[in-house]
Amino acid sequence: MPRLLAALDGYTEWCGRSLSWLTALMVVLTVAVVVARYGFSIGALALQETITYLHASVFLLGAGYTLKHGAHVRVDILYRRFSMRTRCWIDALGCLVFLLPMCLFIAATGLEFAWASWRVREHSIDSAGLPFVYVLKALLPLMALQLGLQGLAELGRCIAVLTRVEDRAP
Repeated sequence: MPRLLAALDGYTEWCGRSLSWLTALMVVLTVAVVVARYGFSIGALALQETITYLHASVFLLGAGYTLKHGAHVRVDILYRRFSMRTRCWIDALGCLVFLLPMCLFIAATGLEFAWASWRVREHSIDSAGLPFVYVLKALLPLMALQLGLQGLAELGRCIAVLTRVEDRAP
């Protein structure tokens, strides 16, 4: 079990660090769009859509990385004062009741949504836009898969803490 958790964590870490480079690329492309528009009066819709695609990629595919590092939204008023075991109970129940069912729902509906787009090779409604909307929509089920895998890793970690004999001492 520890090797599986380490593999899932390693995969999530690699994805998150790889995706972080896309943010630097977004900055460079945004500067290029601004310079083209205001410096040379040239519109660059495809470049603007590329920035949107990159942003969606970072946001959706970075969700597991965010969960791994505890950077997700959490009501932390009482949580941080709880013992490790109590936090693990809360995290495990949250994972089982909310996170994993949500990931399954998003994966199921996202797959249908993406598949419909792939079937027609959906493209931008603007003629100067990108012809890859179907690739963008495929990020939804991928996000659910990556977030679900990291959720399972977090659940496994909580189970490991909750089942330790030395932590059960009063």
